[in-house]
Amino acid sequence: MNQPTSAPDPQETPGRPGSPAVPDAYDNRRQVLYWRLLARLFDPEEQHSLESASLAVVEDTGLPAALLDPQASVDSVVQRHPELADEFAGLMHFPEAGRTDDAGEAESGPGDRDRAAEVRRAALVSKVLLNVYATGSGTVSAEQLARWQADAAWLECALGCAPGELRGGRPGPGGQGSRGRAAAPDGTGRGGPTPDLGDLVPAIGPDLADIEAGLVKRMHLREVLADPRLASRLTPSMSLIEQLLRDKNNLSGVALANAKALIRRFVDEVAEVLRTQVEKATVGELDRSVPPKRVFRNLDLDRTIWKNLTNWDPEGERLYVDRLYYRHTARKTTPQRLVVVVDQSGSMVDSMVNCTILASIFAGLPKVDVHLIAYDTQALDLTPWVHDPFETLLRTNLGGGTDGTVAMALAQPKIAEPRNTVVVWISDFYEWQSEPLFESMAAVHRSGAKFIPVGSVTSAGRGSVNPWFRERFKDLGTPVLSGHIRKLVHELKTFLT
Repeated sequence: MNQPTSAPDPQETPGRPGSPAVPDAYDNRRQVLYWRLLARLFDPEEQHSLESASLAVVEDTGLPAALLDPQASVDSVVQRHPELADEFAGLMHFPEAGRTDDAGEAESGPGDRDRAAEVRRAALVSKVLLNVYATGSGTVSAEQLARWQADAAWLECALGCAPGELRGGRPGPGGQGSRGRAAAPDGTGRGGPTPDLGDLVPAIGPDLADIEAGLVKRMHLREVLADPRLASRLTPSMSLIEQLLRDKNNLSGVALANAKALIRRFVDEVAEVLRTQVEKATVGELDRSVPPKRVFRNLDLDRTIWKNLTNWDPEGERLYVDRLYYRHTARKTTPQRLVVVVDQSGSMVDSMVNCTILASIFAGLPKVDVHLIAYDTQALDLTPWVHDPFETLLRTNLGGGTDGTVAMALAQPKIAEPRNTVVVWISDFYEWQSEPLFESMAAVHRSGAKFIPVGSVTSAGRGSVNPWFRERFKDLGTPVLSGHIRKLVHELKTFLT
């Protein structure tokens, strides 16, 4: 990257604030920081003029010089300067920002902008982006991977997401992450207009997952797993789990034990999040034939007050309650069968992991009979292990081609009562026997069973689907469900309970 002929002077006398024609000192300072960010991203070599100008800006803003150290993680900066933690969280998450009038100015007007805060934010944003996107080259150690994962978590928090949510590692629970979901700022002390990143955030997730996968591939993973001290530094993620599942047959002894421990940690963490989503999803009708449980959480306070209004004492201004009313919470359920068919080819690894865990959760629900089938060019009935996703994943064999007809041969005999059966088929549907497979799927749908074709069930909601299948599923009246795993949870819970 060519160096600019001269870096803007960070100490230039301010011009008229908000004037696009005359850049003021604050604009120049932000430009210095962003030029340095771009220069570092495209060329790791230090450019003296940009480094010295950026250092002057950072020190003048009252921020630590460690923000400019490429070797310093965000965790280490926050550890030394705890007051910056809240600034990093939600740093780029402004749901109410970006609204402009016809002239393109923010509704609040340029005079209301905190220009110094904009410079401060530029320095913090540059730190997070540089740590995440400038990954260098060569072999990656376990410590470096752990540091990158921590920095990526800070970027996710800066975007208002839970740590791990965008990378597809742990589906966002809609609540608190390890650092807590960043709250939307109130607009004070945060600077001027900021673009709404709502459309940008989903696109960042796949990029982060790809970067993480690249770092994992650059590791000498087998050597790391063989050393308990190094293995303990690994943080399980979808990219790491994929590599472990692919390489599990080449591991033994300590390395295999450490690999299994990482897989189980990841499975348990994802299961906890998915179990919460299943519990929150819409369920069947209330069963009013079952008396409500007389516990505090079921107390219907509004109804209790209304029914006891005749006991109001106007002189003493007291309401005497002689009867409590409770809400019905029991739901009507009928025995249902869930048949999950998962493409275990290399392109579907994250869906394989998520759906294996999801199947085990539904298997624990009352009156739900769950069957699990995995396939590539051969099919494997994993139903005996459906209650233990860890054991199920260890029996998978990622990679290879796809032949859905062999999986359909195992699935069709399981549809004994079509009206009480839902078949979930998770794949990108790039098949080499497309016509016969689709005809058998259409036959399942016509039999009365609920057939749900799913293109992706990842946390990031990404994945491609064969257009040929997509159009035919749409014509059949069973459009491909593709996106966040919460969509599949909602569909299944509505049908099964």
